[in-house]
Amino acid sequence: MVMPTSQIFTPWVIDDIHTKADLGRYRLRGFSTFQKVTHFDDLTFLSTGLTRFPLEGYKEKCETRTVIGALNPETPLVLDTPIYISGMSYGALSANAKTALGKAATMVGTASCTGDGGMLQSERDASDKLIYQLLPSRYGFNPSHLIQAQAVEIVVGQGAKPGTGGMLMGVKVLDHIAEMRDLPTGIDQRSPARHPDWLGPDDLAVKIEQLREATDWKVPIHVKLGACRVTDDVKLAAKAGADAIVIDSMVAGTGASPEVLLDHSGIPTVPAIVMAREALRELGLYGKVSLIASGGIRSGADAAKALALGADAVAIGISALVALNCNREIPESDFVSEVGVPAGQCSNCQTGKCPVGIATQNPELTARLDPDEGADRVANFINSMTMEMTLLTRSLGKSNVHSLEPEDLAALTLEASAMAQVPLVGTGKVFGT
Repeated sequence: MVMPTSQIFTPWVIDDIHTKADLGRYRLRGFSTFQKVTHFDDLTFLSTGLTRFPLEGYKEKCETRTVIGALNPETPLVLDTPIYISGMSYGALSANAKTALGKAATMVGTASCTGDGGMLQSERDASDKLIYQLLPSRYGFNPSHLIQAQAVEIVVGQGAKPGTGGMLMGVKVLDHIAEMRDLPTGIDQRSPARHPDWLGPDDLAVKIEQLREATDWKVPIHVKLGACRVTDDVKLAAKAGADAIVIDSMVAGTGASPEVLLDHSGIPTVPAIVMAREALRELGLYGKVSLIASGGIRSGADAAKALALGADAVAIGISALVALNCNREIPESDFVSEVGVPAGQCSNCQTGKCPVGIATQNPELTARLDPDEGADRVANFINSMTMEMTLLTRSLGKSNVHSLEPEDLAALTLEASAMAQVPLVGTGKVFGT
């Protein structure tokens, strides 16, 4: 006899209650949400038939050059591919990981981003194009580092923990990290949720002008938003003078976050892009203020679909770390004995015990990641993503990835049709309108 089981109190939910009863607090973890949400796999491209002719991959060029922030600054951020490496801090990641990401970005002609906690000099040295993040914490903030950047990103919120500040567990706040962030060694860092210099959009406009003056009006100013109240937030950021807006969705990654925020706040990437696009269109700024999608970008297909929905570029985080060997058994590692789970199931970034030397400050673990070998792997991955994007674009009869549009897509589910505002396959109908 097969006994029925509760669909509400599943084994995972029961374990969650037991753990909270033991701990007396909410649970923390890294990686990304465990919720099943509508994502890019629920969309498909409508490649060519008789309606248009495809382009030859070996004969006809497909352009991937991407310009971010051309509206105001003298020197916009120009990338060879519409894929760059998202902000991940030195602290959450090891120095070897950050250096590898910077080298990889340079190898493929794109940018990397500092993340919270200030600029790591080896990443600056490795990166031809570096985006400098400005966060509520001000940890590691240095004006001399700011003016070295090719773009500045004001972080209002993160998709993995919107409405709250960053977190860095004390196991990673070692001497060099503590010094950069002016924190006691070994003490958990919980960043403030609000910026000390401004509260609302009017103040943000003043801050953007201050940053323009500090950088001599030569670099674009980005504003990063957690994807929640997308329409209003995008309009306010655009009116405040942002050159580019980064929408970071609920499927974005993190080094540490309360699980309740990872799984129960924010909206997915697909509707976030559509809402942001329409908000800019309503202001007459679509195509002028750059739109960058972040959260759950895993392949060139994901990136191409994001561009078709209205993004100008995408930022990758977890995918770049996986390319560095995150969740992969290497000769020096033993995931089960070191972090208690098999490779491929690890989301323990916050523990500082990363067996492959990425999300750790332990010198012995960090040494397991060679920056040059890691840079090659990440560069290979981004190149493969770019090739996938151009392959799909040519199959649609187009010669520029920025020519992708909603008309090129169809939805495989009712939910995807409603969220992406494209027709459901086989019906010709857009649901949810």
